[in-house]
Amino acid sequence: QVQLVESGGGLVQAGGSLRLSCAAAGSILSIHVMGWYRQAPGKQRELVATISSGGNTHYVDSVKGRFTISRDNAKNMVYLQMNSLKPEDTAVYYCTADISTTWVLRTYWGQGTQVTVSS
Repeated sequence: QVQLVESGGGLVQAGGSLRLSCAAAGSILSIHVMGWYRQAPGKQRELVATISSGGNTHYVDSVKGRFTISRDNAKNMVYLQMNSLKPEDTAVYYCTADISTTWVLRTYWGQGTQVTVSS
């Protein structure tokens, strides 16, 4: 059994910063790509950023230069540092990870954490 648990969401004013954290726990053999998605009210879930086990990163254009994804492989954690936040960044943010266990390789999702940016 594998679980992803996010933390760090909240309410912030435009221009402010937040740092999201996500911890993976359970019967983990290895973690491959980790990432963050977000879903705003009335919109489809979109990819925000990903990071490979080797540290290669990818960002959606709307967050480039403002958000930074990082990971701590020893702690099975992934982070999203969000700076210069805008009201349009308001969404529920989900952590994902491609994880190998003894039986299977699959994508796991966290429960989501709310980020609200006020103007």
